[in-house]
Amino acid sequence: MERIVEIEKFEVENNYETTLRPNCWEEYIGQDKIKKNLQVFISAAKKRDEAIDHILFFGPPGLGKTTLAYIIANKMEANIKVTTAPMIEKAGDLAAILTNLEEKDILFIDEIHRLSPAVEEILYSAMEDFRLDIIIGSGPAAQTIKIDIPRFTLIGATTRAGMISSPLRDRFGMHFRLHFYSQEELSKIISIASKKLNIKCDKDASLEIAKRSRGTPRIALRLFKRIRDFAEVDNATVIDLNISKFGLDELGVNEMGFDELDVGFLKILLEAKGKPLGLNTIAAALSEDEVTIEDVIEPYLLANGYIERTARGRVATPKTYELFKFKRQNKLF
Repeated sequence: MERIVEIEKFEVENNYETTLRPNCWEEYIGQDKIKKNLQVFISAAKKRDEAIDHILFFGPPGLGKTTLAYIIANKMEANIKVTTAPMIEKAGDLAAILTNLEEKDILFIDEIHRLSPAVEEILYSAMEDFRLDIIIGSGPAAQTIKIDIPRFTLIGATTRAGMISSPLRDRFGMHFRLHFYSQEELSKIISIASKKLNIKCDKDASLEIAKRSRGTPRIALRLFKRIRDFAEVDNATVIDLNISKFGLDELGVNEMGFDELDVGFLKILLEAKGKPLGLNTIAAALSEDEVTIEDVIEPYLLANGYIERTARGRVATPKTYELFKFKRQNKLF
């Protein structure tokens, strides 16, 4: 079952994400430091009439890594080829993509940490020397063919920067970490989306949706679209605070942006009464796999100080005890 606050993209969201995606710096809200730096680097590259250096974006899903890649391509007046690492199964797949690029084109690879070692090896010479070293044949008859490729820009995106090998990471000239958004920033994103979707949304309503969006634009837009459905069924021409609160409560998203899975996760830690719990124990109690807990549930809770990871396991913080009115037995803090 898909959670409404699921940070990963749903398949059905591809179309509306494209419709609502900003294509200029003015429309892109948040990540101000990254925007300023990229504007400088893009201007410098255009002055030199060169392709911009390779860029690595990392951070939780839904924060705008793909959107930034499209804006960079737009400002560089370059074509962009978008793919994901799991789709590049063999070295030949990557060679086919690279040989079809033109000068200054941009190749965007999402989930780049999932590239296979064989594909990564091909990428090294392509990124550094703009050359493909392809081995044909095997054994004594094997031959290495060198193919020159256009000077392109690789933009990689990952949610798990630690899983990228050092040789690949070092070949990116720019590294940018995307951070969770503030409520004000998310409120602006919702206001822009409401104009594009031709429905008015009050400031209070957009702030209420933003407050429950876990600091993530993708979730904010998903919740806004569902609240719009509640408004349309109610024949409302304006999304106000009452409609937004009612809709969010019906969707099972509380004022902290938690759904049942988050609450269940935190209650397991609270009931442990200060004793650290291992990831496999929590996964078994929630009937979820460990990767889902690490990549989907924990990042927001960690970033907002609701849990801590210790050498012995996960523990709830005083903030969580206070939130749920639980009495701490073992004071580890």
